[in-house]
Amino acid sequence: MTSSERDPHPTEDPTGAPVEQPVGEEPTAGQPRRSGLRNPERAVRGLGAGTLSLEALVLLLAIQPIRVVGGDLGGAAIGAVVALAVAAVVLAGMMRRQWAWNAGTVLQGLLLLGGLLHWSLLGLGIIFALVWAYALHVRRVILG
Repeated sequence: MTSSERDPHPTEDPTGAPVEQPVGEEPTAGQPRRSGLRNPERAVRGLGAGTLSLEALVLLLAIQPIRVVGGDLGGAAIGAVVALAVAAVVLAGMMRRQWAWNAGTVLQGLLLLGGLLHWSLLGLGIIFALVWAYALHVRRVILG
């Protein structure tokens, strides 16, 4: 078995010289754009679910430091943070549904509104809104 039979896109020709690989070729008419992933939908769902899961974990772990360092984080604010974390976990499990991406965007807006309860929630909201925007960008690039 030659090296070209093993690898459909060899990086070297038989003499050992590098072979130029087509990069960024546009798909021809009627052919879908290939991302190079075996299952692009699954990869994008994993990105969204991972982002929301990480957000839930950070929200839950942030409660105590906010109370100790940041000062006045009342029961209503703690309840709001826990509710947002639970919503993020639920949405992470429902990423197969198209509406879950929109609901994730709404969740980021709600976390930004949590900044009215405590300034640190606004900071977390900005960070995770930017991360979610990046996840949406990656989704749009991969799935088209």
